[in-house]
Amino acid sequence: ASKQAQLMEVLKKEVRAMLIAAKAGLTPEQLEEQYMDMVCKPLPLQDLGFKSTLELVTQMPEVVRVCSKNGTLILKAIADDTTKGIAKLVANQKVKTRAKAWKKTATKANAASPTKNSKTPQSFPLSARTPVLPATVKADLQDLLSSSPLLLVDLDKAFLRRFGRAFQYRQYGFLSVSEALRSVSDFIVVEQTKAGSLLVLRKYLTNEIEQEQVPQACAAEMPPLEPICETESFNQAALPVNSEPVEAQAVDLGDHLKQLQGFEPFPPTPEIPPDAVQDRSLCSLPPLKRRCLVGVIVEFIVSPSQFYIHICSRETSYKLQDLMFEMRHVYSHKVASDKYIMPESAVRPGQLCCVMVSRWWYRVVIHRVINDQEVEVFYADYGQLQIVRKSWLRFLKWHYLKLPAQAIPCSLAWVKPVQGTWSSAATLLFKHLCRFKELVGIVDEYVNGVLYLFLCDTSTKEDVYFHTVLKDMGYADVCGENLPSQEFKELNPSALYVRPSEKQENAEVVEPEPCLQ
Repeated sequence: ASKQAQLMEVLKKEVRAMLIAAKAGLTPEQLEEQYMDMVCKPLPLQDLGFKSTLELVTQMPEVVRVCSKNGTLILKAIADDTTKGIAKLVANQKVKTRAKAWKKTATKANAASPTKNSKTPQSFPLSARTPVLPATVKADLQDLLSSSPLLLVDLDKAFLRRFGRAFQYRQYGFLSVSEALRSVSDFIVVEQTKAGSLLVLRKYLTNEIEQEQVPQACAAEMPPLEPICETESFNQAALPVNSEPVEAQAVDLGDHLKQLQGFEPFPPTPEIPPDAVQDRSLCSLPPLKRRCLVGVIVEFIVSPSQFYIHICSRETSYKLQDLMFEMRHVYSHKVASDKYIMPESAVRPGQLCCVMVSRWWYRVVIHRVINDQEVEVFYADYGQLQIVRKSWLRFLKWHYLKLPAQAIPCSLAWVKPVQGTWSSAATLLFKHLCRFKELVGIVDEYVNGVLYLFLCDTSTKEDVYFHTVLKDMGYADVCGENLPSQEFKELNPSALYVRPSEKQENAEVVEPEPCLQ
């Protein structure tokens, strides 16, 4: 009993210290996470005889005040004589919300955006932006919770057991698991139970998964094809012109017996499903308005003059995430997967299909056939080229054509390499600047279908403009104009395989919604 009392007194001091440092308070799951980060072990609930964090803090009335804000339980510290001074300092800190910061930025955007008449783009304050989880990691979380809810304390073990790797939220810029989970609050809910914080997939998504059956071609997603007769392959009219009538052909008795026993001398040619994409291509996203600000994530980099971005907006990011999750669910069924196996005749350059890599399915276009076993494909939603095995390919269902290709080919605006080509050091620096961050892109113009934009990192105290960093390091010259990218001149898979959107063909532009995650 005395050991429990001592442990409780130490715990009270630790909890008070953590809550005082959090001006807005902490939710129970945030307290659990911060305690783990600070002490490197979970809250000692079982040692003290408690079943949940909420039950624990209710036994600390002199330390913790439990409040409710918009239906969420918030824990706030009750300062004692020794901590009142610290609490007062924390209370006097100024906090700027992202919404206010973005609003301030938006009003300055047109006046402060780069113009062709100035030698270098003008810097202007931009709002600090939150980190984001990649679409594949979001889909992993959806997959993990699709079968049943999961306790927060079990998340790391379950993630490692399911995917063979840890949930490395810190490498994406998050300080805690709770912060990472808040970024996906659109599909994951954290509920407080007696056993602790429970992660639950939102009911609408769970219901959709439960109701989903083994996929079959439905009329709504089929292209306008002629009906296929099941006995077509046995129709004598379908024989080649030079074929003899069946009665006149010699029949080998051995082959006939093998067929009767279920052994065919030659495997039948697989029938292509009517909803398989064969002669279609993905369309691109509509062009962005010049000088607009947009949240972006750089997905793939060849050099500062050749890279691909994703736009950070709810309309695009969440749709790609949902698409990948649905494709994984559909193609994971062996019946469906076998149905969409591609015959050798369909494995040709320019064919839109999908490929499985690390248990996820991606929309790709075959760029070239390497040999009998391998092909090089272009990832329409991510930008890179990669060599994969032919056996990993499947026909893309017609339904998955709807979402435009998400990878936008880009070049950094107004810069050129000092020595004619980008050095490996310059490209490495550019990759480091872009790594796992949501950046602010300032749209300049399109040249030959390539988007030229300025990139700025606003997560630090001072805004960091990437063209300025490359110039200051001696890797780039600021030229005040956009020179056509030599890399994209040599090869631009997007221009080859992705058709312009209807809005782009009509010279229309769209303004993306601000990303206020």
